Amino acid sequence: MNPLLNQPSEFASLVQRFFLNRLMQQKNASPRTIEAYRDTFRLLLKFAEQRLKKSPTAFTLNDYNATLILGFLDYLEEERHNSIRTRNARLAAIHSFSRYVALQCPPALLQAQQILAIPTKRFEKPLLGFLSVGEIQALLVAPSADTWFGQRDRLMLTILYNTGARVSELIGIRVADVNSEGAPSIRLHGKGRKQRTIPLWKETVVHVRRWQQQQNLRQDQPLVPNRHGRPMTRANVSERVALAVTTAKILCPQMRGRHITPHSIRHTTAMHLLQGGVDITVIALWLGHESTTTTHGYIEMDLAMKERALAAIRSPRTKRTRYHPSGALLTFLDGL
Repeated sequence: MNPLLNQPSEFASLVQRFFLNRLMQQKNASPRTIEAYRDTFRLLLKFAEQRLKKSPTAFTLNDYNATLILGFLDYLEEERHNSIRTRNARLAAIHSFSRYVALQCPPALLQAQQILAIPTKRFEKPLLGFLSVGEIQALLVAPSADTWFGQRDRLMLTILYNTGARVSELIGIRVADVNSEGAPSIRLHGKGRKQRTIPLWKETVVHVRRWQQQQNLRQDQPLVPNRHGRPMTRANVSERVALAVTTAKILCPQMRGRHITPHSIRHTTAMHLLQGGVDITVIALWLGHESTTTTHGYIEMDLAMKERALAAIRSPRTKRTRYHPSGALLTFLDGL
């Protein structure tokens, strides 16, 4: 066995080079990607410490094998109760590192290949939930307009619905990203450092202008800050949306018993665009989808579209009749 596989310093060096050279320097990965990969390795090393009785400083490439990774994936699902989607995301980070190990340390090639052979797990994809026009209207006015938090939350919900933004995109919006003159729009910083510009309704522009004037916000400040003037966190946004949903359920009892999240508002934006006759490719650009394949999931939700499709075809039991043109029409055609 190659001595490199039993040297803790070799594994530690590979991890450091993977993050600093591969992800940050060569691939210029986004901060969110680096954070996700970092959290994966934190969890993996803590799991290995419990399973192998080895501290992270003593962990070697020989310990980094398919048996350990399979045990780690089971741990995520069974003990941490992570979803299959989360389990697959952790595995994607491990696969990326394993490909790097295979290139940088040939003695560990076999172990890396065995880890790369671990497949992602398939899972059922439920239909995406969305709100009706009446329900989203109730949600938008749920926060109190008499408090600072209520005014901030109304603006937050309006922007989420107008733009279909992800939470990460919402909390990344700066005042400088808003253009309220001419053709009003807002610039979103999406996944993979991709930016897109979304037009704003007149009502949204009024909200934004009033908020900026009241708070005297600078161009470099977050548009929807927390109480300390810093960007809101994902958890903070989820909590405020949940609070607004609780209030909205009083006006719309049909919302009770449904799990409504910030991402539900994104789905709602897509569905209302689709129902309004907007082309699926435009919706994909609006939402920042790389492929319309992702956007096609919204078509599955629209029962009205399916009913119109059903009306366009006949039941097999329906008796088909042959059209016979009138004599006057045949005379007209013959005279042409």
